[in-house]
Amino acid sequence: MSFRQKFASTLGFSVFFLASSVFFVHAQETNDQKFSIQIDRSNAPMVVDGNANEAAWKSLKPTKDFFQSFPYDTGRAQNQTEIKITFNDQFLFIHAVCYQEKFIVSSLRRDFGWSSSDIFFVVIDPFRDKLNGFYFAVTPYGVQKEALLANAGDRNAEWDNKWYSEAIRYEDRYEVEMAIPFKTLRYKQKSGDPSAWNINFGRNNLALNERSSWAPVPRVQSLTDLAFCGKLDWMKPPPSPGSNISLIPFGLLRQSKDFEKRTPADVGVNAGFDAKVAVTSSLNLDLTVNPDFAQVEVDRQVTNLSRFELFFPERRQFFLENSDLFGSFGFSSANPFFSRRIGIGRNVNNGENVSIPILFGARLSGRINKDWRVGVLNMTTAKSDAFGQPVTNYGTYAVQRRIGERNNLGAIFVNKDALGSNDTVNRFNRVAGLDFNFASANSRLVGKVFYHQGFSPSGTNGQNAMGARATFTNNKWNIEGSMTNIGANYNPAVGFNPRTNFIRNNAQFNRVFFPKGKISKLVNSFYIGPDYDFIYGKGDKRLLDWDAGLYSGVDFQNGAQMRATLLRWDYTYLFNAFDPSNTGGLRLPANTSYLYFSNRIWFASNPRNKFFYTVSNRFGQYFNGKIMQLQTTSNLRLQPYATIGLDVNYTAIRLPAPYGNADIWLIGPRADITFSRSVFFTTFFQYNTQANNININARLQYRFKPVSDIFLVYTDNYFATDGENGTAFVKPWQPKNRAIVLKATYWLNL
Repeated sequence: MSFRQKFASTLGFSVFFLASSVFFVHAQETNDQKFSIQIDRSNAPMVVDGNANEAAWKSLKPTKDFFQSFPYDTGRAQNQTEIKITFNDQFLFIHAVCYQEKFIVSSLRRDFGWSSSDIFFVVIDPFRDKLNGFYFAVTPYGVQKEALLANAGDRNAEWDNKWYSEAIRYEDRYEVEMAIPFKTLRYKQKSGDPSAWNINFGRNNLALNERSSWAPVPRVQSLTDLAFCGKLDWMKPPPSPGSNISLIPFGLLRQSKDFEKRTPADVGVNAGFDAKVAVTSSLNLDLTVNPDFAQVEVDRQVTNLSRFELFFPERRQFFLENSDLFGSFGFSSANPFFSRRIGIGRNVNNGENVSIPILFGARLSGRINKDWRVGVLNMTTAKSDAFGQPVTNYGTYAVQRRIGERNNLGAIFVNKDALGSNDTVNRFNRVAGLDFNFASANSRLVGKVFYHQGFSPSGTNGQNAMGARATFTNNKWNIEGSMTNIGANYNPAVGFNPRTNFIRNNAQFNRVFFPKGKISKLVNSFYIGPDYDFIYGKGDKRLLDWDAGLYSGVDFQNGAQMRATLLRWDYTYLFNAFDPSNTGGLRLPANTSYLYFSNRIWFASNPRNKFFYTVSNRFGQYFNGKIMQLQTTSNLRLQPYATIGLDVNYTAIRLPAPYGNADIWLIGPRADITFSRSVFFTTFFQYNTQANNININARLQYRFKPVSDIFLVYTDNYFATDGENGTAFVKPWQPKNRAIVLKATYWLNL
């Protein structure tokens, strides 16, 4: 039997086993059958000020008795919460009384980090599919965060939309009031009989190190998992959102200079706009003309010891809404659509990411009904002489059909066309694919199966990719396994696929322990078990890479964490010559193999302290030499106005002669200062000897209205070390390029 046949048979067995497991677990009772809250219309005037002084609030009976999810999930929360909820023709109103005496927040910045602040939040699932929904959170200082929820746990916090809230702090509690416009929520408006949504409310109380929720969530699951929502019963149907058209114009002034090309400073003016049109209450059309993403934070540099391309997440707002509908196909390392391929290219001179102008684009995405989601994305980029790229059109078409309780079948077609190009080899690139995503009713079993087929002018074989993955989690076990088969010529030009022509099998099995007695006062849980990852080259017909070791971790009651990979063996077969330091040194020869042993330890301190840190260490053998890598991240929280941090990564590689040694430094001090809830300043410095780059980025943001901002952004790049750069000799702190941008955006409802 061939390897493909073996893989196909294993894949078929996996699908049968996993599908059987899904439908077996589905039969149990869920929270939306046991927990419900009623909501009725209020015609009284409401003021969003954090208080519940209005008559509409006083007439409502609060919902209470929150359950603790962490550190234990067997009883009620120590610090309780009381909820009231109502609505009118425009807004969904929520008021919460959150009892606690000490408050911890990261800053006054909107969209603060996960688990970095005390919060009250609500998750809303209007279609009750337990897969897709909305998240809205507020800190005791009234700072907002929102996110899109998808695929049984994915959270997209880059999504930005308009809603209103306020918070007031007292000695024994803080109170939160939210007003979420129905125009912000995507739902199918019903007439006649009252309808129901799914909903849950939660708390993160850092001072007590407690997480709690209204409808209970097991401690091994995320509080934002829509599988555990209760039911929101509408006494009267929610109103139609009505017409929903928003125009978001922008204008900017930019001055930039390229010192390497020694050209005069370039001064420019630019303008464009985005538009949002609600085709239906659950289907949205987004338009963009001449977009500019100058305000988007630049990528954080990393030490790269890999032979393959690194993944950097999408940060541009236009690509984020319903991004799971387009970007969740395949695996993260075998993805047919990666939006950063659109409008971002790589500078062939220095390897840095640069912007390629987008002329215009449109995206139609959302729901047709409870069972069907659709997405159409079309973008056109301008011609780029500097990178040899013609005018290029990108089209992506996706559809998703819900099957059963929490499963769906998705189809995608991605097309890249080089318009007017004479390059017959790269004139177009297309991928079509099917994904089946499954999740049990209690989220213990989650996974997917996919098959993708590529098409190109060459018409060669091996333009396909397939895979299967499953994760099982309960109070005793964490089990995860996956298989991937990537063809020799699978090349999704609009996707992310760092390597080809291999079969991969990886898994980990961790036994979880929740200690009792005296140790339980210090340790919440710990786990230990083996993990492995094998990659077989189909062309080489041999193992190319494998690693295996003993993986363990400890979660302490105070919030600190420790992870360790012990007794780890790595095997690497070099099918191409490679410098293990990625610094341009003498390369190890192709067709050689290496087996090496190392250990890795990671520790994160109590995040509730004003000074908190992480430290990780890798030490042992590395190819035919040795490695010692030490990385630290330290933070000082000056509540609530600032967080000052310092990242230091030192990598020492020692190889036998004639290959030499390398000492790689990556140092990054940073500051996040929030003068108020509307004025933010972020700056960071990155010194990277591996990339020979010093980067300075500073951004001042003034949010003068919801989702309306003024940005002043300064970026500067220098050489970090001396040496040859092409035909020139460069010195440390010799400038590469510099830019300053003033940009204003305004959200206008029509």
